[in-house]
Amino acid sequence: MRRLFALALSALLVFGFAPVAKADVAGLTPCAESARFQQRASAATTDQAKARFEMYSQAVCGEDGLPHLIVDGRWDHAGEFMLPGLMFLYIAGCIGWAGREYLKATRGTKEQYTKEIQIDLPLALKSCIAAATWPIAAFGELTSGKLLESDDKITVSPR
Repeated sequence: MRRLFALALSALLVFGFAPVAKADVAGLTPCAESARFQQRASAATTDQAKARFEMYSQAVCGEDGLPHLIVDGRWDHAGEFMLPGLMFLYIAGCIGWAGREYLKATRGTKEQYTKEIQIDLPLALKSCIAAATWPIAAFGELTSGKLLESDDKITVSPR
């Protein structure tokens, strides 16, 4: 009897006794199917707002009708967070690398401290243009050993 009950329960579970669960991300629905989002989109008056709502209809919305970002690493949501995040890292790296190159270029000159306050524009522009390839330059300096400093040259506060 126990085996028959286990077999019947297994058959019911396998063949759909339990309803199929559709779980995308935290109860979010496609914005094109969200009634609250459609209400917001119908209130758009300008062409720019209508185009924005058309673009956001591809995203997923919460109960509030607002689009939500999905940052769980899925490639179908890469355009929402990963690609802008990588662009942010690239631009921040360009800014940092340009500043680093500018300070390296002014180091050891007679006007070193003055050039930190009053920017030498031609040198700064040259540093900014050279910073566009900072990932390649950083990898080259890392493999050659110029990027990192040895531990004996780094000062540590005595405690």
